Amino acid sequence: MTAGGDAHPLPERTKGSWLEVFLIFLRLGLTSFGGPVAHLGYFREAFVSRRGWFSEKSYGDLVALCQFLPGPASSQVGLSIGLARAGLPGALAAWTAFTLPSALLLTVFGYGILVLGSDMNGDYLRGLKAAAVAVVAHAVWGMGRSLCPDRERLTLAVAGAILLVVWPHPLGQVGVILAGGLIGWLFLKSEEERDYTPLDITVPRSLAIAALGVFFLLLAGLPLLAGLFPGQTLALFDSFYRSGALVFGGGHVVLPLLQAEVVPTGWIDEDSFLAGYGAAQAVPGPLFTFAAYLGTVMEPVPNGVLGAAICLVAIFLPSFLLVIGVLPFWEQLRHVQPMRRALLGVNAAVVGLLLAALYHPVWTSGVRAPSDFALVLGAFTLLAFWRLPAWLVVILAAAAGAGLELLA
Repeated sequence: MTAGGDAHPLPERTKGSWLEVFLIFLRLGLTSFGGPVAHLGYFREAFVSRRGWFSEKSYGDLVALCQFLPGPASSQVGLSIGLARAGLPGALAAWTAFTLPSALLLTVFGYGILVLGSDMNGDYLRGLKAAAVAVVAHAVWGMGRSLCPDRERLTLAVAGAILLVVWPHPLGQVGVILAGGLIGWLFLKSEEERDYTPLDITVPRSLAIAALGVFFLLLAGLPLLAGLFPGQTLALFDSFYRSGALVFGGGHVVLPLLQAEVVPTGWIDEDSFLAGYGAAQAVPGPLFTFAAYLGTVMEPVPNGVLGAAICLVAIFLPSFLLVIGVLPFWEQLRHVQPMRRALLGVNAAVVGLLLAALYHPVWTSGVRAPSDFALVLGAFTLLAFWRLPAWLVVILAAAAGAGLELLA
């Protein structure tokens, strides 16, 4: 029960099994189209709205923390959810289930889909894109009502969204979150937390410190090892580890880093790189699984399935180490009064970040005709008012989009 005698405390959250986590994330991995921002919407619908594993505030805090960390924010949120629910096995289960479908598809693409890859942005994807717009809009609406309940925080969210729309740079996202935290610390008043669900992290602090140490050791040591012991496997692991460890913003932001690592070195030609990128837009799950495609089609050995596995593990390993290293200290840190005030501003900034992303790239790529807007309205109605699960809305929107194409 919270301080002040809250009459309606949240029910005690029980631990789950890694299998439960795996099955839920597998369904998300099969249906979560639309990129990293949409994934945050799918997670919110699955774990906040439908299952109540987290409150809106605790989920917002988690998203804010993962936005601070380098790497794919949506995958890190998934890892954190699995870690909180079922410990380290849950984190591994969440990552495996959410990543496996798209990784397998892109590996198959790497073996023979290059010709079809150029067509993967066809109009038949309109229903999936419309569903992503609806999912993000639903997340912004729900999180905005909870995390921006007053005019000060609402203004902060809108100001952040305006800045990010005008200056769509990855550093802008980090800057808006930092500014939101500073404004919250200086000007907002901390609230009594009546609906916060603590993250039940059971990772020992010694293991957390070791994970952070390994993160920095690999970041500094892999380039040295690759120089001392020339070999394609080590060079490959080094390149993809650095790409996963040094990118802020995740998703599409990692593509320039990967292009700089694999095209100038001659590991893959520009046309094959772009064909794989086209294929990556058409599959659910995290965009970082594009690494599996690259590992499959590279000219030097190892390639194929082994190359895909090496690249996939290397690009996601920094996220594992950071989540395991940071989360055990998060609960204690967030209860410090200045930090609580800062988090109010950070959560408002996260709503602004999602609002900006709702416009671009989600809306600009998903709504290009009046019929697309009609699909979005229908999908949003099913999510917000009929409360259908997101995976079912995705299927219905895809079917509706395909029907519209047949009628056109």
